[in-house]
Amino acid sequence: MPRIHGHSVPALFPDSGPVSVMLFGEAPGPRGADQSSIPFWGDGAGITVYRALAATGRAEVPEAAWADWDGARFKDLDLRPRLRGTALSNAYPACPTKDGEHFHAPSNRDLLAPANLERLAGELARAAAGRTAPLRVIALGKRAQWLLGPITEALALELCALPHPSTQGLLQGAPQRGKGLRLADLRAAWQENLQGLLAG
Repeated sequence: MPRIHGHSVPALFPDSGPVSVMLFGEAPGPRGADQSSIPFWGDGAGITVYRALAATGRAEVPEAAWADWDGARFKDLDLRPRLRGTALSNAYPACPTKDGEHFHAPSNRDLLAPANLERLAGELARAAAGRTAPLRVIALGKRAQWLLGPITEALALELCALPHPSTQGLLQGAPQRGKGLRLADLRAAWQENLQGLLAG
């Protein structure tokens, strides 16, 4: 796996037009957004996110991306998604690491840092600008939901939440922690739930 860069990954917005939904993950992944500099783009859990976005017409994904879902490859080949009516970001903007090699979940202190809270509020305000209906915010995972709850409430935005689409998140969010269930079925059900929120 390439060394973790740990740089800040900016939110991704459509080239033009209003935003009706904004998705937040926890943090850029080491093989995905940390390498591609695009939220969820190349992350192991991100492939299900982009499948749902593509299925609902909210993203154009280059066909070549599906063959080998890897952020460094996407960067080398200049493969990029194009969004419609949707913005993407993370609760924490950079891939957190202590040794430059391994992902380390962001601490509460990291998430609650004033600069991070200011960034999140700014991204949400940009997404909500000019809208007559409330922006729908979708938090992927309990940490993102916990962090975004007070911010979206203060901005009068609608917050929805789904389990994190990683293997661990899907198993933890499933009945009996996924015992007796196939991971492929959990992913399919999760994608269907996200598509419902994107279309609703």
